Amino acid sequence: MNRPYNFSAGPAAIPAEVLQQAASEMLDWHGSGMGVMEMSHRGKEFLSIYEQAEADLRELLAVPQNFKIL
Repeated sequence: MNRPYNFSAGPAAIPAEVLQQAASEMLDWHGSGMGVMEMSHRGKEFLSIYEQAEADLRELLAVPQNFKIL
């Protein structure tokens, strides 16, 4: 497949490998048998995604532990 390059401001091309991984995980998140969009927001699989996302955001933006992330 021949993909175009996008050098303009705003959205950019996403590597094919990233898109393939995202597509795969939409059907089966890390062997759970269900996609992220099918999970309960209270289930252990989704909570692990949430907790990792919050930890990553705290690290990336240097958000102290005494601040809440909504």
